[in-house]
Amino acid sequence: MKNILITGITGQDGIFLTSLLKNKSPDYKIVGISRSSSNNNFFQKLNYLQLEDYKNIDIFNIDLNNFNEVNNFVKDINPDYVYNLSGPSSVYESLENYYIPIEINNSFSNLTKSLIINNNFCNFFQASSSEMFAESDNKLDENSKFDPKSPYAKAKLDIHYKVLELNKKYNWKIISGIMFNHESEFRSDNFLFYKIINAAIEIKNKKRNIIELGNLDIERDWSYAKEIVEGVYETMNFGSSPTYVYGSGKSTSIKSCVDYIFNFYDLDWKEFVKTNKSFIRDNDPIKKICDPTRIYNEIGWETKTSIFEVLDLMINYKT
Repeated sequence: MKNILITGITGQDGIFLTSLLKNKSPDYKIVGISRSSSNNNFFQKLNYLQLEDYKNIDIFNIDLNNFNEVNNFVKDINPDYVYNLSGPSSVYESLENYYIPIEINNSFSNLTKSLIINNNFCNFFQASSSEMFAESDNKLDENSKFDPKSPYAKAKLDIHYKVLELNKKYNWKIISGIMFNHESEFRSDNFLFYKIINAAIEIKNKKRNIIELGNLDIERDWSYAKEIVEGVYETMNFGSSPTYVYGSGKSTSIKSCVDYIFNFYDLDWKEFVKTNKSFIRDNDPIKKICDPTRIYNEIGWETKTSIFEVLDLMINYKT
């Protein structure tokens, strides 16, 4: 039986990863770490994915910023794989809370130090972010220039370099997975697309009049979280590089997504969407697109679901 440690297991990526792993082998022992006080929604979402066998799935509330606690936990479970998905997915959180970048760095350092102390160089995946990249008119790959603009992105880049260092120093299969924007029906309501969907529903039901958004011309490479997680699994098991980018290679504007959502509810978005300049981040790149050539050439992985199909999933999940 293989022991698999997933931090941030109750987030959208953790949910899809748990479902994927259990479908690959029901005998996997999955140990999750979550800051959530209740995990009922996690198991409800697994059930939504038609996973009904919850045997060998345990979730613990471990303080990843406490080295002794992490070290004892790692020593006890002795994982064969670690997927470090913990931490905020929202850049805005790091802009408002100065301690978040510190926590991101501490949790990674405590996990890797504990594994090294216990002489456990198991396969390790570190969730990195496309927010690390500089603005570019070209598609972005593993060798593209970095220029982080937020505390969140700077913390992620620090860890990215540490991953490369550990990979080389210990000949360790530790991967920095640079994930471009990915969404799903399991996103929280405070993320962009559910904010728009919920607002459109309320406008349709005459419960509100407008929604305020930032720059609608921004384009991002949006994918389905389920498929991104499948790419993560493939690289953890069959990849040979210390870093990969995960995305579709296609960009879509926020405006196009807003139009699609409002059209679903037979609404003209121009009547209800207002621009709020305070929502626009300084130096936020207009366009970021992934170049997933490396992962496709190595293992044949690519996304198949368009962002509009993902929006359909999200809308249906809400209704």
